[in-house]
Amino acid sequence: MVLEEISTSLIMWFSYALIPCLLIDAVAVLPAPQNLSVQSTNMKHVLTWSPVVMPEEIIHYSVEYQGEYESLYMSHIWIPSSWCSPTAGPECDITDDITATVPYNLRVRATLGSQTSAWSTLKQPFNRNSTILTPPGMEVTQDGFHLVIKLEDLGPQFEYFVAYWRKESGAEEHVKMVRNGGVPVHLETMEPGSAFCVKAQTFVKAIGRHSAFSQAECVKVQGETLPLALALFAFVGFMLILVVVPLSIWKMGRLLRHACCPVVVLPDTLKITSSPQKLISCRREEVEVCAMAGLSSKELLGVFI
Repeated sequence: MVLEEISTSLIMWFSYALIPCLLIDAVAVLPAPQNLSVQSTNMKHVLTWSPVVMPEEIIHYSVEYQGEYESLYMSHIWIPSSWCSPTAGPECDITDDITATVPYNLRVRATLGSQTSAWSTLKQPFNRNSTILTPPGMEVTQDGFHLVIKLEDLGPQFEYFVAYWRKESGAEEHVKMVRNGGVPVHLETMEPGSAFCVKAQTFVKAIGRHSAFSQAECVKVQGETLPLALALFAFVGFMLILVVVPLSIWKMGRLLRHACCPVVVLPDTLKITSSPQKLISCRREEVEVCAMAGLSSKELLGVFI
């Protein structure tokens, strides 16, 4: 009797132990995603994993995270990712989910219709202070005699330190903080013929880290001396102005004088050829005779000459 009771108890114990395993196998018919890792650069965090392969089937994935607050104060609850629940690709941008500089647990599972896989959890919790910070892209230009820089916009969490100096031995290095990228910023007013070099680095206050400096870029301002051709052109233009302007003024004066005060030319029949004294001495009735006499004397004089 004792042996029979013991055997019955063992059978029941094995039965109860096998029931959860059978239930798990019935639900988790899909293989779980493997090789979870986080790629983080410049505060952009992407969770990746190896895809689950099922011939002629489209697998979807669900991503959940658990921060320090959820782990300590909310009974270890898991929160679905805001962008990847579900997602069809083997990656998830979790940047918006990682909002604090604390360790985060991450897990992924596959789904196919009503079938789901077991959860795969990231081996080591992820903290955003491990992100890789790279030097910012920058564009250094000159606007006249002004040194201008435009930095790559990496997001609202980034600030920038810009170092610039005159390209000469012993020159002092100046540092300026730029709070926003993507906007041209004036650095210095340069003298003609001078050259300046610029480099920049990023700084993220949320994690208290900065990137390395970028490679220095230099620009040079041309001197004030005009090219020979331009100077010659300016001289020729000046000489033309000296000649053309007075000539134009003189010509305009003549035109205005002839337009306002034209010269009246009398015909020959109205011209007086005799002297006034001679005409006055003639009587009124003899004016015509005197005029004829004057013409005759003039013709005779012409013959003698």
